[in-house]
Amino acid sequence: MDVVLSLHGRIAWALVVYYAVLGGWGIVLGLRGGGPTSSFRGAIVISMVAAVAQGALGLGALATVGPREPLHTLYGFAMLVALPLAMTIVRERTPRGQAIGLGLAALFTAGLAIRGITTS
Repeated sequence: MDVVLSLHGRIAWALVVYYAVLGGWGIVLGLRGGGPTSSFRGAIVISMVAAVAQGALGLGALATVGPREPLHTLYGFAMLVALPLAMTIVRERTPRGQAIGLGLAALFTAGLAIRGITTS
């Protein structure tokens, strides 16, 4: 069980860094006047897959160790929803607005990950 908790914690910090870089990338794309590139969109998909894997490890830990802090679980669910929700919201915007909006959403998700770590 220690392995699952350790992996859960390490992936959490990796997600913080990944979402922060993704957020910066999106903002730079938007400030340069461009929209989200296919590479940027692929990176968003990778982040969502990693968040699902993180959640699966968290559910495994929850099933074996039991609940520790309910707020921690809430932050985990919010992380899973944040970027897909942002993608639907910015869909009708200009390409520049899409890139900046998705970049800000990624930075927000990094903040959710940090809050999740601090509440564990």
